[in-house]
Amino acid sequence: MTQHERVQSLMPPMAMHDKSTPCVVKGEGCYLYTEDGRKILDFASGIATNALGHCHPKVVAAAEKQLHTLVHAGHNILYYEPYTTLAEQLIEKTGGKYKLYFSNSGAEANEGAMKLAKYATQRPVIISMKNAFHGRTMATATITTSNAAYRKNYEPMMPSVYFAEYPYLFRTPYQMEDGKCPKEYFTQFYDLFKKIVEPSMVAAIIMEPIQGEGGYVVPPLEWLKYVRALCDQHRILLIFDEIQSGFGRTGNLYAWQTLGIEPDIFTSAKAIGGGLPLSAVFGKSEIMDKWGKGAHGGTFGGNPVSCAAALAVMEELFEGGVLENCRKMGEIVRTRMHDLQQKYSVIGDVRGMGLMNAMEFVKPEDNAPNGALCSAVITEALKRDLLLLSCGADKNNIRLIPPLNVDEGTLDAAFQIIDESIAAALKS
Repeated sequence: MTQHERVQSLMPPMAMHDKSTPCVVKGEGCYLYTEDGRKILDFASGIATNALGHCHPKVVAAAEKQLHTLVHAGHNILYYEPYTTLAEQLIEKTGGKYKLYFSNSGAEANEGAMKLAKYATQRPVIISMKNAFHGRTMATATITTSNAAYRKNYEPMMPSVYFAEYPYLFRTPYQMEDGKCPKEYFTQFYDLFKKIVEPSMVAAIIMEPIQGEGGYVVPPLEWLKYVRALCDQHRILLIFDEIQSGFGRTGNLYAWQTLGIEPDIFTSAKAIGGGLPLSAVFGKSEIMDKWGKGAHGGTFGGNPVSCAAALAVMEELFEGGVLENCRKMGEIVRTRMHDLQQKYSVIGDVRGMGLMNAMEFVKPEDNAPNGALCSAVITEALKRDLLLLSCGADKNNIRLIPPLNVDEGTLDAAFQIIDESIAAALKS
């Protein structure tokens, strides 16, 4: 009996995959190995979680060593290594202005960030962005707008949440002049504050500095600067969700460092633990100092084994040349994507930063989203032993998220398969 057959009687439909989904038994570097003997090149990286690929020797060694020392203690009741050392290094690498609190998952960190903002400001309102993804808990699903399916049947949701437009310029309904961000993305806040909610009621604006699930959308820098200034003007806290864009993915530890826009609060998860569950809420020290004792907590946050693994990832990022490799390989990825765009008119847009990149599939006659073709390309790629993921509300973007230590030869192999897969999908 296959794993798929075994799981059918154990899991609800929301946790099931189709019969073509591989059942993996091992991961090593950029590759996954299946129960039927296949070797699959993994450009999903556990949804941007395996920063150094599968079972990186230094991450495994650090976790294994910690398993023999302390597996769990509870950071709400005790201090312990390597929790403190990891916090020290993260704060140093983010400029020394922040304090942090460790959690387990991205959704938990984002929920914690909103709690912190409300607690520190004593204001009730959160403003999120359209096309955003922030998590699957009730609060984070409330601020998620990348797909209505994530919110279906869960109403009523968290109150006092409002939404603004995120500049997805390839699909903007507004007039663009000289390639500049349309004025409507700026003036919308004036309308929001005048007609719907006064800025004095707003605790925070939360956004992804680069949208992930919504389509790997990179916003214009001038718009990010405007939102930063707007928050300063009205004493609104700016929260960056760095769950997918953080921990090296853009070529710096966090995307806000790459972009040069400093948030008041930001969240980190996915790649931070090198494959083990770990997340963090970062807040400027003066904000964190308002978060009173007992105001937040959790049992497993900052688990010693996860923290040990994170320290090994940090060492590779900064001392093993991985951040530099990410920047270099990212340029190669975007060059390869542009080459494919020139070859295939069904690729309407390519975009990204570092090793967080996407290709958007369209119907050439009108640039309408072509989710069916995107799905066919992903299917053809898996037949050729390359694992890819889609993103965007229309599922018409392929996101390329290889390990940050990927080499050029592996990228060449992947793009050869992608090229073949697009050709095969168009024929079918």
